Amino acid sequence: MAVHQFSRRTMLRGLGVTMALPWMESLSVWGDDTPSITPASQAPTRMAILFSGCGYHRHEWWAKGQGKSMELGKVLAPLNDFRDRMTFIRGLYNAEALKGNIHSSQTGNLLSGAPLTAGGTIRSGTSVDQVVAQKIGHQTKLPSLVLGCEKANPSVHKNYSMLYSSHISWSSPTTPTPLEVYPALAFDHLFKESAQLGDKSVLDAVLADAKDFRRDISTLDQHKLDEYLNSVRDVEQRIERAGKRGEMQGWRPTLTGPNIPRPADGYPQDIVEHMRLMSDILVLAFQTDTTRVCTLKLNNDHGTLRFPHLGVDYMIHHLLSHNDTDDWLKVNQFFLEQVAYIARKMDSIREGDRTLLDNSMLMLCSSMLNGHHDANQLPVVMVGGGGGRIRGGQNLDYLEKPDRQMCRLYLSMMDKMGVQLDAFGDATQPLDEV
Repeated sequence: MAVHQFSRRTMLRGLGVTMALPWMESLSVWGDDTPSITPASQAPTRMAILFSGCGYHRHEWWAKGQGKSMELGKVLAPLNDFRDRMTFIRGLYNAEALKGNIHSSQTGNLLSGAPLTAGGTIRSGTSVDQVVAQKIGHQTKLPSLVLGCEKANPSVHKNYSMLYSSHISWSSPTTPTPLEVYPALAFDHLFKESAQLGDKSVLDAVLADAKDFRRDISTLDQHKLDEYLNSVRDVEQRIERAGKRGEMQGWRPTLTGPNIPRPADGYPQDIVEHMRLMSDILVLAFQTDTTRVCTLKLNNDHGTLRFPHLGVDYMIHHLLSHNDTDDWLKVNQFFLEQVAYIARKMDSIREGDRTLLDNSMLMLCSSMLNGHHDANQLPVVMVGGGGGRIRGGQNLDYLEKPDRQMCRLYLSMMDKMGVQLDAFGDATQPLDEV
């Protein structure tokens, strides 16, 4: 049985609320070190995997050169500020994804490399994020966080279940990891101990404890605490405003009854705010070491999201992907803007000599290179230092190399998370360059 180590940590507490704290210079809030020897915790490595379906613009997903002078195609332009912190990877693929059909059979094993079962039956493989969560998840309050911005689709497409195209995280070969699409409920997972708390603010619940705690930390840590609490308040208030507008809140019980009528099949959605809230929740979870593993599915493969804020409301995402138009480029850039937003927020959070971004691996991938269903190579870009073990500014090309399994990348990522395996999926060796 796993021994949960997070119980040794310093928490702000209130009625039904426990709020984990960010890294501090003057206090070992994460309980991993001996204070007499090391005054502050060693910041751990975190791993986040973002996904958007149907690939990217055929002519604008590319990188040339190395380091700060690396040239990026228009899809990747939002990451220009992070060129010396990013790794562009070309040519990796999953051999099993080429054996089925399109969409579902290209997505269901994206993070495992496992063979898929057709005919509407569900069988894939445990995904890399959940392998890591099962190994190290006992060290944090949540073993992993699995977020999404589009609901799962339970239908069948070309003889494969569309649950494959709706989930990238799998807890076992037959179990897609439960996907949280409502920011309000994802936020509650971080801080609340029970769903029976009504609409009481988590920040209000811990303010008294926060004031006591603040007196015993350094001036720099007081500023860090204030910034963190303000971030929590900001996310909480934005979720509350979205709920009042009927957007994204999610049905949940309270002490007196449901907070809103149980939603119908569809739900109103401001996709811009939805993705930003999920991104902020991911950052808060990593900032407080509430979890070290997160997946964020920005949309489904074969997805139906529309993008009216981009002036692209005439066609769903899946159909847009079939033609390399300027509108498709706008949608691609919108997804890359989410990666840049998360990277920028992480880079603003100090953890000793490094930032949260330095201590993290942030990867974006898709199920195919482009909307023409080309899965012979997969689009992959990473940002972050992986705890000081990933050299940024790299442009790696494996397309003409014999061993270009996507699972080799996962072996490398797992190693940086402290999980060493002899093999994963169809790979037996990690990527030495990553």
